[in-house]
Amino acid sequence: MEIEFSGAAREVTGSCHLLRVGSRRILLDCGLFQGRRSEARAKNLQLPCPVEAIDAVILSHAHIDHSGRLPLLAARGYGKTVWATAATADLAAVLLADSAHVQESDAAFLARHHRDADPPLYTATDAARVGELLVGVPYHHQFDVAPGIAASFVDAGHILGSASVIIDWTEAGVTRRLVYSGDIGRPGLPIIRDPEPPAKAHVVIMESTYGNRDHASMEESRRELGRVVRSTAARGGRVMIPAFAVGRTQDLIYDLHALHRAGEIPPIPIIIDSPLAMNATAVFSMHPEVFDRAEDMVRTIDELFRFPLLRYTTSVEESKALNARTGPFVVIAGSGMAETGRILHHLAHGAGDPRNTVLIVGFQAQHTLGRRIVERQPMIRVFGTEIPLRATVEVLNGYSAHADRRELVAWLEAVAVQSPGLESVYLVHGEPEAQDALALLLAAPGRTVSAPLSGETHSL
Repeated sequence: MEIEFSGAAREVTGSCHLLRVGSRRILLDCGLFQGRRSEARAKNLQLPCPVEAIDAVILSHAHIDHSGRLPLLAARGYGKTVWATAATADLAAVLLADSAHVQESDAAFLARHHRDADPPLYTATDAARVGELLVGVPYHHQFDVAPGIAASFVDAGHILGSASVIIDWTEAGVTRRLVYSGDIGRPGLPIIRDPEPPAKAHVVIMESTYGNRDHASMEESRRELGRVVRSTAARGGRVMIPAFAVGRTQDLIYDLHALHRAGEIPPIPIIIDSPLAMNATAVFSMHPEVFDRAEDMVRTIDELFRFPLLRYTTSVEESKALNARTGPFVVIAGSGMAETGRILHHLAHGAGDPRNTVLIVGFQAQHTLGRRIVERQPMIRVFGTEIPLRATVEVLNGYSAHADRRELVAWLEAVAVQSPGLESVYLVHGEPEAQDALALLLAAPGRTVSAPLSGETHSL
């Protein structure tokens, strides 16, 4: 087997890894690069091999940085299977339709303002075609990907349906095992079960997003969320939260629900201004079989995602009306890195008001608006206009659905204890500083740890 690292190599977005086993070609994820528009577009258009050479795609989870180029494959003629868990297949259909809408809307906007604007990467038709190719498979059920190549999923504990992928391949009569971690979640996340470290691995491709940082506990993050809501409401301001529609939004709803039940936040409106989040939350409700039944609210409350303070916007008019709303409220909107979506309108109208708070609850990649907000740059550019950032900026890294440094080390050690033949660990989905720090922690006798560059190929 050969592995070509084609995306999320020494960076966080664009996850894509090509496996070559004899004449077979298997893609692990095919995600969208995010960041500077021109650079991201050039990367997104480049695939690791011709589409007609790809025998199958295995999708670890639905987040767009892992799934977002699947419609591009379909647009170029890919018509074979995309394997995933059942929950991932349902979520991916929703997220990819939204991504296609964003692609088409952005292209139309740019075409109105620039004669040489690029066409969309793909269309809604391409995204719908991916939905026809997705095949959902239960956890722990082995399936044949190609002759001599079998795969199975275990719960990665990151978002609904997320999986670590186990690949068993046979060459020259010898069977070996590769584990692709996908995005590793955190023990103790609400709703989602804890990560399950795979066993008997010879090679591991492992994420490293927070390889040099530790998170606050979930309990501390919930307390801090309550503090932010209370202090902002006391100023008469609004809390604006850029959040991924899948995973982060549902975790926030869960904790705001718990804070409301405990009387720890004032009775102010909590608004989910994201049709995508509303649709994704509906998918969550369709898959209680993968919920963590150890959680009290999961066991005892049928309406996890509905309570008196919470409402969902369903139209553009409702969203626009929020800009003129007076009095304190919380608004959660996409996108998670504040690059697209309705959160931009809220920032355009609210970032300059010192009564307000911008609450960052997830990783912000380089060159994104979210990163510039985290850096508290005095001016931010929204829709091409410079806006002063006078709102309070709060960062709660405890809401990350990614394992932190300690949890990543513990995950690999749990894999290693069950894998006496573990030889190589390849770090992906992380910036260089995080990967280099984590590599030092993971090094062990008989085990090599490296962080490949984009385009590197390693033979196993």
